[in-house]
Amino acid sequence: MLARALSATPVGVAAHPIEVEVDIARGLPAMSTVGLPDTAVKESRERVRAAITNSGFPFPDQRITVNLAPADLRKEGARFDLAVALTLLAAGRSLRGADLSRWLILGELALDGRVKGVRGTLSVALWLRHHGHGRRLLVPRANAVEAAVVEGIEVIGVDSLAQAAAILCGEREAEPTVVDPRTLFAARDRDSGIDLAEVAGQERAKRALEIAAAGFHNLLMVGPPGSGKTMLAERLPTLLPPMTLDEALETTRIYSVHGSLPPGEGLITRRPFRSPHHSISDAGLVGGGTLPRPGEVSLAHHGVLFLDELPEFCRSVLEVLRQPLEAGVITIARASGALAFPADCMLVAAMNPCPCGFRGDPVRECLCTPVQVRKYRARLSGPLLDRIDLHVAVPAPSYGELRGGPAAETSAWVRARVVRARAAQTARRGATGVHCNARLAPAALRRVCPLPREADDLLAAAVDRLGMSARSVHRVMKVARTIADLAGRDAIAVTDVAEALHFRSLDRHLA
Repeated sequence: MLARALSATPVGVAAHPIEVEVDIARGLPAMSTVGLPDTAVKESRERVRAAITNSGFPFPDQRITVNLAPADLRKEGARFDLAVALTLLAAGRSLRGADLSRWLILGELALDGRVKGVRGTLSVALWLRHHGHGRRLLVPRANAVEAAVVEGIEVIGVDSLAQAAAILCGEREAEPTVVDPRTLFAARDRDSGIDLAEVAGQERAKRALEIAAAGFHNLLMVGPPGSGKTMLAERLPTLLPPMTLDEALETTRIYSVHGSLPPGEGLITRRPFRSPHHSISDAGLVGGGTLPRPGEVSLAHHGVLFLDELPEFCRSVLEVLRQPLEAGVITIARASGALAFPADCMLVAAMNPCPCGFRGDPVRECLCTPVQVRKYRARLSGPLLDRIDLHVAVPAPSYGELRGGPAAETSAWVRARVVRARAAQTARRGATGVHCNARLAPAALRRVCPLPREADDLLAAAVDRLGMSARSVHRVMKVARTIADLAGRDAIAVTDVAEALHFRSLDRHLA
């Protein structure tokens, strides 16, 4: 007796179909699983046996072979439990009238027959939309909303093995889960509870945040402890334009595969803000593992990756950021193949000016020697700093600023200007092929960033004095283009280039 069903597994952030075959034959009672299963998949035989028995179904007292095809693809996790159990029941003729060919099945089983949530459901739903040929998706109730945000497929959420069996046999009506993405985005529009107006003073740093948000530029803040660097960084997502549905789906797919999608949330509608500790490994930052999973740089896709105390990170960890910062994607190679994870995020970093943190402070004395300062800053390589568009000093605020000065601009006011600047960049998208100035290629840069003679002379003088690399020059031009967009100008002015050069403070200090 043989039965087949279709399931799927994430490979990177995409999904790969898995055919589940169950054969019941004469022989000593045993159940074996083949097809490169990991330990969790091998252990499914005990979960499946207990779930079937505790759900009131007979368990075949014969030799059972479970095959997960293709056989050369490594299978991991408990996502195949429900598909194996239903296929086994079909092979044992306990599912009268069930047609498994019309379904794609996902779910982990508890010993009492409950169906528990699994990772990567959204990726499977997206695959099914393009390749499902009319199949319906049977998933745990906990994953139903997540899958239902994908239009064009029918999603059925179940709570137990018995309920799933009844639906397949036609004994219980299948109730599709219907989700209107607009309702999920409506929840995003509620106040996040933080606002740029809460930051006292720091007008220059706020200007840098606005420019960074408008062009999706990387930003480094340098200042003493307690000057407000972290507070500023946490408010950057409130300045960014709202996420589109396509961006939300891309980001949610990464969180789903990673297993960190918040319970009950079907869609990530706010731009992510990730702030890993400086003890993180390179695999934790960019992704990896025997079966590679996304890292923090991918979890920050379409949002902000904040690295506080930047020099405290292991240098080898920071160096692996070079490729994703440049390409917006991270490629992880293994002997079995290479996987690409999206990593189009803003890098926002913060550091002290010296090991003690008080270099340049007008009140507190810095006890660091010049050699210590050089060693501290040398933890950041030149190629990494080249990939950071804006460097801004964040001095300690005065008591008067802390007590309250003129009314500060709110996040909503600044975001309105950012959205207008992004609209200008979107209008140029046909000519550049990118959604923001930070991603302009050199060829597109020449077309959209022509400099007047005065600005060109100023930039040439800066290159001669500071020894700027070609990458740094291009980033200055991109920032100048963003400043012009914020001002509503079609052409870049000399003042735009001057302000962009002002935000290369580390180039001046290291020259």
